[in-house]
Amino acid sequence: MTKTSDICDILIVGARCAGSAIAILLARAGLDVRLVEQAPEIGDTLSTHALMRPGVAVLDRLGVLRQIVADGTPTITRTRFAYGSEDLLDIAVKPKGNAAGLYAPRRSLLDRILCQAAVEAGAHLSLATRFETVIRDRSGRVVGAEVRLPDGSPSRLRAGLVIGADGRLSAVARSVEARCRVEDTHHSGLVYGYFDDIPNEGYRWFFDHGLQVGLIPTNGGQHCVFAACRPSEYRARLACNPLDGIAGALAVWAPEIAARLAEGATERMRRFPGAPGHIRDCAGPGWALVGDAGYYKDPATAHGITDALLDAVHLAAHVLTERDAHEGYQALRDAHADVIFPITQRIASFDWTFDELAVLHRDLNDAMRWELASIESGLPLQQSADRAESGTGSKVKGMTDEELSREVAA
Repeated sequence: MTKTSDICDILIVGARCAGSAIAILLARAGLDVRLVEQAPEIGDTLSTHALMRPGVAVLDRLGVLRQIVADGTPTITRTRFAYGSEDLLDIAVKPKGNAAGLYAPRRSLLDRILCQAAVEAGAHLSLATRFETVIRDRSGRVVGAEVRLPDGSPSRLRAGLVIGADGRLSAVARSVEARCRVEDTHHSGLVYGYFDDIPNEGYRWFFDHGLQVGLIPTNGGQHCVFAACRPSEYRARLACNPLDGIAGALAVWAPEIAARLAEGATERMRRFPGAPGHIRDCAGPGWALVGDAGYYKDPATAHGITDALLDAVHLAAHVLTERDAHEGYQALRDAHADVIFPITQRIASFDWTFDELAVLHRDLNDAMRWELASIESGLPLQQSADRAESGTGSKVKGMTDEELSREVAA
């Protein structure tokens, strides 16, 4: 980032899945897109990284799914649910488009591929660059941001739209004072690790009273295996000895896999004590939030990455078709979050009977059908491709060149 290029159409803070996905769409549309990422490299992050059908569909339409598969991500063709000691659901996952099934790439792979695709689309990436605060004009509209460059020097970058894709503890959300419209204290505590020599029998989700266990096939022939429980039981049941905690939990449903886990994980076990869920306002004049920055829920429904990718598609559609995108995007995100969030938080509470849990999972499946329908038209993806071909990309309509050049509030 240099003094000769301190004006852009779109500034995205956070270059992981949500930020890179929307960067791909908007850069392909011909917009001048800047990605800033605080980390010095796009590596692994805390995530159990299971993708649902709508998330896979977005990756397919972005053109990155084939690379994800080529880099060793296995195809998942079944999903199995067990409630208590009984297997109640065993669902075949049918091929759709270029996707032979579902996928769960590790974040070090998924985020890297998306980020590379964003750069190839024309986005400018700055790693080790920390967002500090937004810049506003005299009307209060966000017109850019102050960032700290890798060498420690400050820089001011003006933009037609600043997008926060910087996660649950979003600095952009704090800076724009995004209102938290819903907060839910229900959450689970979770541990997970990676294990070899477990057969790929698809996603496996096991539920008991106060307990959830999952097996997720991923890269390199490994499985991500997790267990989650109530916060009040987390330390004693899982956190003190994650390996024994997961193995003990799995022994009820899959004793042979529990025995394999006892041999040890391939790398350090991860702990996450959980955090309250939130739905924040996700857009305002000159700014927007995508992914966990605007809407965070418990990992209980394994829906975080899928929602982040959906946010990217929905926001891109509004940016490319509306003068001021924030109202339309806010309404669409709210309609979606208001369905998924309460389902997730209810599951995370562990306050359900098995019959009630089955209903929640059916409701979640119905919601995913809506998600898939919302992207299957390919509207923002097709507009992005069309603009890239025609070279008709233009400045974000909500901010003219004259407005960008005028004096802004310090």
